[in-house]
Amino acid sequence: MKTLITTTLASAVALSVSASFAFAQDVTLRCQHFLSPKASVPQFFMEPWANKIMEESNGRIKIELYPAMQLGGKPPALYDQIRDGVIDCGWALPGYTPGRFPETEAFELPFMGSMSAEATSKATWEFSQKYLQERMGDVHLMATHVHGPGVIHTKGRTVNSPSDLAGLKLRGPSRQANALLEALGATTVGMPVPAFPEALSKGVVDGGVIPWEIVPPLKVQELADSHTQIGGDRALYNTFFIWGMNKAKYDSLPDDLKAIIDNNSGLEASGLAGAAMDRGDTIGEEVVAGTDNTVVTLSDADVAELKKIGDVLTNAWIAEMADAGLDGEAMVNDARALVAKYSE
Repeated sequence: MKTLITTTLASAVALSVSASFAFAQDVTLRCQHFLSPKASVPQFFMEPWANKIMEESNGRIKIELYPAMQLGGKPPALYDQIRDGVIDCGWALPGYTPGRFPETEAFELPFMGSMSAEATSKATWEFSQKYLQERMGDVHLMATHVHGPGVIHTKGRTVNSPSDLAGLKLRGPSRQANALLEALGATTVGMPVPAFPEALSKGVVDGGVIPWEIVPPLKVQELADSHTQIGGDRALYNTFFIWGMNKAKYDSLPDDLKAIIDNNSGLEASGLAGAAMDRGDTIGEEVVAGTDNTVVTLSDADVAELKKIGDVLTNAWIAEMADAGLDGEAMVNDARALVAKYSE
């Protein structure tokens, strides 16, 4: 009887410990972004990323993706939602809070990125390890990336040359891209990209600057009638994104689950996010090609003119960073070198 009781108690304790251990190892990550689930990054990066992690963890990590800010809040609040644990992980655009993450603007300067979002995104990750560890130290970065080349989309007026931008009201994507557009005589109107279609349909803006990949999810091809792309080997502008996790949530994971997150973070994950944008660009361009809309590619002379203006704005940014106590020249030089490194 004494042996039976001892055995029973031991079994009960073992079951209890086992159950507690299993419970402690299982985790659900609620991840939010502001796009439609049909957009390139959710469809070609976030969903495969989540499925891979769930598979590698044998279901011990469950990832729930919430598109279009379904958990509440506005797109500019996403970084703080990640930091504060309102969500466990998310996709944020630092440019929506101008001045807060100045280092990221090095990749948003005119003609900084290559025509490959994948290559430029790998460059952003290496850059982030040198320049963003302190600024973004209150979240756990899993990837950084950019989209593909920006394209000018307009309604009722075709942009055949830079001079055609004068007088247009355009949805502006970032502080640095806006500076370029304004230098050409356009008036920029800041807004998160999901608000662009309504603003265009109501005449609040005459057009906007977004990459091809986001055109079909927003149905911009049904609202705009002209699309102007920039030729050459560099993108007119890029936007810097982060895929981040709440730091306390990451720190609470057991080492084996941290390892799974780590194995799906960093340089390769950043490249995959950029590649998702490249894939979306191809799809978006094909969708527009199937319409009666006008598609224009600026001439080499026009691109050269834009690059001269871009150089002036880049030098102004370097001076601005110096006034803020930051080495803007080093950041620009490093960003250019990294873009070249990963574009080879």
